[in-house]
Amino acid sequence: MSTGAPELIVVGSGFFGLTVAERAASQLGKRVLVLDRRHHIGGNAYSAPEPETGIEVHVYGAHLFHTSNERVWQYVNQFTEFTNYQHRVFSVYDGQTYSLPINLATICQYFGRSFSPDEARALVAEQSGEIETAAAANLEEKAISLIGRPLYEAFIRGYTKKQWQTDPTDLPAAVIARLPVRYTFDNRYFNDTYEGLPKDGYTAWLTRMADHPNIEVRLSTDFFDVRGDLPGGVPVVFTGPIDRYFDYAVGALGWRTLDFQTEVLPIGDFQGTSVMNYADEDVPFTRIHEFRHFHPERDYPADKTVVVREYSRSARTDDEPYYPINTPEDRAKLERYRELARKEAAENLVLFGGRLGTYQYLDMHMAIGSALTMYDNRIRPFFEGGGSLDGSLG
Repeated sequence: MSTGAPELIVVGSGFFGLTVAERAASQLGKRVLVLDRRHHIGGNAYSAPEPETGIEVHVYGAHLFHTSNERVWQYVNQFTEFTNYQHRVFSVYDGQTYSLPINLATICQYFGRSFSPDEARALVAEQSGEIETAAAANLEEKAISLIGRPLYEAFIRGYTKKQWQTDPTDLPAAVIARLPVRYTFDNRYFNDTYEGLPKDGYTAWLTRMADHPNIEVRLSTDFFDVRGDLPGGVPVVFTGPIDRYFDYAVGALGWRTLDFQTEVLPIGDFQGTSVMNYADEDVPFTRIHEFRHFHPERDYPADKTVVVREYSRSARTDDEPYYPINTPEDRAKLERYRELARKEAAENLVLFGGRLGTYQYLDMHMAIGSALTMYDNRIRPFFEGGGSLDGSLG
């Protein structure tokens, strides 16, 4: 634990905040104070054993680590070993179970016959030719232009409608950039070079990142309650919601949130896999996680399992924000918040980072990579006397 006045204050103990804190503490020898309003470290990556079974549950939804960024991979391996877990997802539609992303097995099963890769390509090309991608006026038309109407209606329409609580014909086409279709039987969800889960769990990994004599972590501490008591002239890295920081001066940004329903069942295995999507509209949840399957190497109870049903909805101001909605109105507000953020960096030594601080959905490896870039380009030059915190030359 750090002693003495902090030289850097980090708001939020998720992957972004802890990466910045760890680099400043270990590489620059700076005293870092980390504040988090929650009672635990780790932000949304926090995991904890379910009390009855001991099965590790990702409290804020499943977190799967994967990356092709060599620097990020080398960095995270300082704090944890990884298992050889490979993520695979399945989807229930109309009483049948299919593998995702859509691949050759999905196509063969759905259309009830065997296709070669070229035959499957030709089929999807024919079905997607119904609508030109450039002419797509909404999400439904965009999806049909990419994968065709049958596959869209089976695997995308119902799931998307539940995820957004909006008919896909009322969602902008820009919501989806692409819909991957694999013309092989490869059903790995991610294509990255490295993939796995932390051997001892996420909380153990994040705790090791903060375990440095120069770092002090204060939990159950809201930055907005204590900022008047913090020392002035000390750089701050803020990873909370950017609109909240500026007291919603430009208006609130739109987010989706998730609700989780956890159940302990008196059976050894509920669904045979870690994540099962539910594509039918009449099923209210989007997917079910069964957390024992994330760590098959562990000695979990053979007669009990933990399942978590996930529901999606619009976030209220008191909800935990997960996914930015990113409407044109949101983007216009964000640009004005970015202007305020640039001014805040130059005048008050405050930087904004992470998912909430930048209004971007960031996978874990992206958050870590972004934090390393901030450290390289902003934090280190500032402390070494070669630049100002806003990135301009000193």
